[in-house]
Amino acid sequence: MSGVFTLKPPLVQKPEDLLAAGQSLSATPSPLDNSLAVFTTPASSSQSARRPPDEEQPVYFAGSDAVPSYERRLFITDTLVIFAAFQNLLKTSRSKDPEWIHNERNLTVMRKLAIDYVNFIKECWIHASQPAPRPDGPLQYSADHYRSLYTCFSLFVVLYLPEPGYEEAPVGEELMEWLNIHFIEPSTEEGDHLSSLKNPWEDETFWPYLTRATLRGLSKASVFFLKMLSGHPSEDLQHLAETMASIISSQPRLQNFTAERDFAYASRRWKDKVKALRVEMEQVLEADRFDDFDNWWDRFSDIVGILEGRAEIVQRVCEELGADWKEVCAAWGVFVDARFRRQDIPDVVDRILDEMPPDPTNVEDMVHTALFTGKAVDALAHASQLDRWLAAHLADIMEPLSLISVDSQDEIPVRDLHVLAYAEYLHSDPALWRITVDYMFSCGDVGKERGDEVLVRVPLRLNDKSATAPVEGEGRIRAGNVVGVLKDVNQTCFDYQREGARRTICRIAAQTLVHEKNYGLAVSYCSSAEDWQGLGRIVDRVLDEYITSGPARFAQYASDIAPSLQNLNIRHPSSSAVFVHRLMFAVRYSNFQQLRIKHELQSAALDLVAMFRDDVVPKSWWAVTLYDAVELLQYRSALLFSAAGAAELLAKLEEIFVRTSQGSGGDYLDILARTIAGGGYKEALDRLKTVRLALARYFARSAVLSI
Repeated sequence: MSGVFTLKPPLVQKPEDLLAAGQSLSATPSPLDNSLAVFTTPASSSQSARRPPDEEQPVYFAGSDAVPSYERRLFITDTLVIFAAFQNLLKTSRSKDPEWIHNERNLTVMRKLAIDYVNFIKECWIHASQPAPRPDGPLQYSADHYRSLYTCFSLFVVLYLPEPGYEEAPVGEELMEWLNIHFIEPSTEEGDHLSSLKNPWEDETFWPYLTRATLRGLSKASVFFLKMLSGHPSEDLQHLAETMASIISSQPRLQNFTAERDFAYASRRWKDKVKALRVEMEQVLEADRFDDFDNWWDRFSDIVGILEGRAEIVQRVCEELGADWKEVCAAWGVFVDARFRRQDIPDVVDRILDEMPPDPTNVEDMVHTALFTGKAVDALAHASQLDRWLAAHLADIMEPLSLISVDSQDEIPVRDLHVLAYAEYLHSDPALWRITVDYMFSCGDVGKERGDEVLVRVPLRLNDKSATAPVEGEGRIRAGNVVGVLKDVNQTCFDYQREGARRTICRIAAQTLVHEKNYGLAVSYCSSAEDWQGLGRIVDRVLDEYITSGPARFAQYASDIAPSLQNLNIRHPSSSAVFVHRLMFAVRYSNFQQLRIKHELQSAALDLVAMFRDDVVPKSWWAVTLYDAVELLQYRSALLFSAAGAAELLAKLEEIFVRTSQGSGGDYLDILARTIAGGGYKEALDRLKTVRLALARYFARSAVLSI
């Protein structure tokens, strides 16, 4: 993350004040979102030592993006549905046909999804336009902001996503329709005002209104006010207005023709009628071209010039009416060149812009300019300034249409650059992690790596007991179903085949569960992550419970990991053998302790000998396990061990003494020594001597009873 952050209130008034105090400014990125923690630190270690330990230091949390509010979240989450549908279309279509983009059905679906974006933006604009007070709180983005998104996205659809089969069709009427929808002129209020007048031509706004209505192709409004001129004192104007009304109402529309050739022929015939009207106008005497308020002939001539398609008149009239280059371009396609096509637009617009440049301070207008002139990369750059949402979703559609480069020399293609920028904005809200990774994972290897980093840092909330009761939650997880956030994260990893991230998340979950002493679930997640070293550490933690908490608590904890033992043997028979062996000891040793606690001593004795015979007991635990046998050896009511079993114990005991005398006592005595408060190897050997004594007495009793 890069950029300049302005802290409010400022941490220091002047940078030199910070230097004079021997301090520097440090920042740490948040692992949760895209914010920074900013704080002062000593410029040197010696100054750090002189700082009082209890001195408070302010910490500022700075971010380049405001966390999306309620209304913005709705916009983000609802448009994700369209984005996901578009990604699915690309995935399925590309897998079936390398030339999928030329398939009419695919283009139809793309156009529909783009129109879905437009319609949803429109709904948001209408919603944001509702008067205050608002039940969902103040708006984060104004209604005008959504209006700008609406104009830009709908223009993109008009220019670059025509209906299949109409790519080469004239586009003037579509441009005019777009202009009339988004930039309404003349206003309804002006029309209502003029229609209420008895002699509307006496109002100074009459001719500008009639000219604008004609320019915009609003034939009904134009004809209505032309017919009102039947009451004008000039009989010439009355006649001319009647003729013009007939001409305007009969102007050919492309949508009314099944073949472009027929439309072109009708347009030429219609232009002949306009020429005839011009001839008729020229016959009006100069003295008769005025009324008491204006030069009606000049005003009327401008309208006829528009109908004639005279480019210089169209542009001059637009300038006089306060219109911009967009209106000239739309009128060009309706009046100047009836066969005006999409590929003709950039050349015409460039010519218009020489005389009527766009407003460089208006980002919306700059997006329009770039789209009209066919500069897709520039359009995305300006769209990013307006809203990164707009740039991301335009780029997402532009790439398959080959409007932007796919095989970019840059590390990140243009499309991915804008989608990742939008995803970074989403990352300002940790709660939107699902949506964030949806966008990131659509962006090649770089996006997948970033998505993994987000996933592994999602708070799993394993300690949150509010969602489900502990027993229910643990039971569901043991059954193979994780719950809550962890379930969602795992599912996301599966959906996008992010196995590495999934294993990391399982390891993180296991570490958290170990901290909570939920060893059974921790083993399950280590197994899922195939983290065998982590599994070994968990088993060591469980065995440590014997030392720190005693046999009863150890047996309780170890019993929780027992169900995982069988699954490990089935799913990972070889790769985890060493760690499973250690896990097996923990489980069997806990069973032995439970038998002792329940006073099922005969079974406990058999289990103890079986552990040694099966070579389950690690050498480091021989001494502890043998010391546990003292109680069983001293049992008065019966002999619990067979002669062979007692001999097995004696052999293990003698090996410990021999190896200890040879300097390898640490391999056998460390754990037993840890069970003795303040004890060492000497104390551990003393305890083993009691085992030797108990065995000697056991053999003596056995010999006596056998006589």
